[in-house]
Amino acid sequence: MIPSRIELYRYGIRFKEPVTLKGATLHRREGALIRLIAVDGSEGWGEAAPLPGFSPESLDDATEQLRTMAPRLTNREIPVSLARPDATSLRELSHLTSSARLGLELALLNLSAASHDLTLPELLKDSPEKIISTNGLLSGTIEKTLVDAYSMREGGYRAVKLKVGRREVSEDVGIVRRVGEILGDGVSLRLDANRAWGFDEALEFARGISGVRIEYVEEPLAEPWRLADLARGWGLPVALDESLVGMEPEELGLHPYARAVVLKPTLLGGMSRALRFAEEARVLGMASVVSSSYEGGVGTGALVALAAAVGEEPAGLDTYRALAEDVVEPPLQLPAPTMDVRETMEAARRVDVRRLEPVPLG
Repeated sequence: MIPSRIELYRYGIRFKEPVTLKGATLHRREGALIRLIAVDGSEGWGEAAPLPGFSPESLDDATEQLRTMAPRLTNREIPVSLARPDATSLRELSHLTSSARLGLELALLNLSAASHDLTLPELLKDSPEKIISTNGLLSGTIEKTLVDAYSMREGGYRAVKLKVGRREVSEDVGIVRRVGEILGDGVSLRLDANRAWGFDEALEFARGISGVRIEYVEEPLAEPWRLADLARGWGLPVALDESLVGMEPEELGLHPYARAVVLKPTLLGGMSRALRFAEEARVLGMASVVSSSYEGGVGTGALVALAAAVGEEPAGLDTYRALAEDVVEPPLQLPAPTMDVRETMEAARRVDVRRLEPVPLG
């Protein structure tokens, strides 16, 4: 597989409503798309979209790295083994920021898959899932949360994630109990605190929801080094999310208390690193949950492929519903409790270049 032409673009797509992340209010989701084209006409798209408040790099940083790096790959043989968790990958990728690395790696993987007449999930794993489940996302007012929980239960969702940590602990306890009653035993309840609590607040929450069946709480502590004490001493099932950023996959064994890992390739630095985390988690008996960072259709398609390769856990792709538009036409079929993997792969390739702003190379 030899890329012969490279194109780089920027995009900006509207949110349906303003989205607040760590104090910053966003009205648009911005990112970069890279397109690699081979001599035989095969092409592969990649998306680099740093998430404000979570990614240390800016979009300008990521775009400049791609602009500088991409031309070096022209007329160069790229190994198919790039996708495998045990691969050394391209040495140059290790010097890129997380989102830029994902964007370039994804373009290479998609090009490799197209050149070998495979779908991306088939490149990542010999027998990927054909259908994946997704989890619904609950946020907003208490009234909206309860109505949405009922709708998601009736709509066939296997799992639902509820944001906590934005209200008083007692209020969070009350809404978790009410949502748990609505979902019943047929739908898993996942909680996400985004490191909102001190240790005492987390203990108050753990005691308050005693008896409620939850799958896990993502990152409950502002002091993440005390997660082991919380999980072991008080029996609160926890999942690692922000803690994975900057961690090497081999270090996951230092956190045996974790029930699950939340894999966000935009923040972790690519598909291959996410696959390595998933493999380490499997060995340790942890669940691997693929999750989005408000990516557009190209990036979300990659997450579907990753979820199909990693396993059966419902993927967190519901942030896609926040987008009012997309760069792929037609947009992906989200929100939905399940997704057809092959159909999604096809949809994620239909990029409308007219919606993009070209970035000069060289």
